[in-house]
Amino acid sequence: MFHLLPWHILARDYPAAMANDIEDARKELDQEFNQFRENLGKIYEKLERVSQAGPTDDISELMKELEDTVGKVRTGGLIGSGAKGHREAREKWLELQGK
Repeated sequence: MFHLLPWHILARDYPAAMANDIEDARKELDQEFNQFRENLGKIYEKLERVSQAGPTDDISELMKELEDTVGKVRTGGLIGSGAKGHREAREKWLELQGK
């Protein structure tokens, strides 16, 4: 048999638990954002290759590489969560804040 705690004891701990949830969600959001920023450099590298291409370069292939890189940064590729993970972490953080 189990005993229920009075509501005032449960309510006393609720704000602290909620604050921890918001804090954890914010940490996850920051982590996802930092991961995205790191991967954004890969897009800049591919874009620079396209920008520096000359008339004899295979522009179509360079553009394909850029598009593939953007897709991987957006979705996370085979591993990771990419910008999609940031979106999900942001939605969770906003939800916990009541926004």
